[in-house]
Amino acid sequence: MGIKQAIILAGGLGTRLRSAVPNLPKCMAPVAGRPFLHYVIQYCQSQGIEQFIFSLGYMHEAIEDFLQKELSPDQYQLSIEEEPLGTGGGIRLACTQATEKTVLALNGDTLFKIKLEVLSSLHEKSEADCTLSLKPMQQFDRYGVVVLEKDGAIKSFQEKKYYDEGLINGGIYALDREHFLKETLPAKFSFEKDYLERLYKERRMFGSVQDEYFIDIGIPEDYERAQMEIGGIL
Repeated sequence: MGIKQAIILAGGLGTRLRSAVPNLPKCMAPVAGRPFLHYVIQYCQSQGIEQFIFSLGYMHEAIEDFLQKELSPDQYQLSIEEEPLGTGGGIRLACTQATEKTVLALNGDTLFKIKLEVLSSLHEKSEADCTLSLKPMQQFDRYGVVVLEKDGAIKSFQEKKYYDEGLINGGIYALDREHFLKETLPAKFSFEKDYLERLYKERRMFGSVQDEYFIDIGIPEDYERAQMEIGGIL
């Protein structure tokens, strides 16, 4: 069947990017003449996503204006946070509007060009609560590392420090929506810290390793890199 519905987290403040892009939500930072979110949507559609739920907060009007031009009204819904709910709270609120058993959840300021059918098929075969997309990286200190068991189940999350090599969380998740909505979690929480890292030993969580193009525009130097690379990879 494949995953047809995606939740895109697009409420980020972009504080570290403010020197390069003042007065805009992070996902709306212009890259090669278009908001970065345009490329995320385009990528999702190329992988078979038909329906979007945008989790919005900070300066949501700017994103709404863009979406009215980018998509037809039947292709998307908005999930607007009255106050910041964290990545977990944002995903959970959007999940209440979703209709599919399995949804894709991803960030509007990161592009990780995974093959969605590979993620989806591991998620289904493993009967997982959540399946993470993992990117192999060399010589980095911006990210923590995810360690897997032989069958692809999450063995551990390692803290952020310098690594010669390792698997990082690429921020795209296949999520069992019904199971996630049953979790007892606070109104405001971090998807990564309070759900993944706290519950991986008690839930069925797996990792799909895909060595595909990855960029996170959260810091000015990677935002500049996106300007040079984005045309060539889409």
